Amino acid sequence: MAAVNTQFSIAIHIMVCIGSAKKDMTSATLASSVNAYPSFVRRILSKLSKAGLVETSTGKTGSSTLGKKPKDITLLDIYRAVEAPKAFAIHKYPEQKICEVSCGIKECMEKVLDKTQKAMEDSLKKTTLADVIKDMK
Repeated sequence: MAAVNTQFSIAIHIMVCIGSAKKDMTSATLASSVNAYPSFVRRILSKLSKAGLVETSTGKTGSSTLGKKPKDITLLDIYRAVEAPKAFAIHKYPEQKICEVSCGIKECMEKVLDKTQKAMEDSLKKTTLADVIKDMK
């Protein structure tokens, strides 16, 4: 079984913490909330920063704030910022030429999985960080 990538859900967790905080958040505070190593949180913050979703300052008093208003950040923005992998992938095993299913399944399933990915991304586009923060209360 393949490992699950949790960067997207952790990025949302981080963004909700920052967006609902009354003060700037340090990576140590965020790491404590997520229950992860600060270095891992900083890697995610770096990706979010490159996408313009957070602003970070470094050093002893370094902290993070949102780069945009929560209502202007969609979950799709966060998903793309952390470069989350596709929700589903087709296996990489070679085709067995003697098997009709083996020769045709990848092309068939690529269409299905592409539609599924698009539907998921369309749904993420409709939900903002503000929506998630509101649902947390």
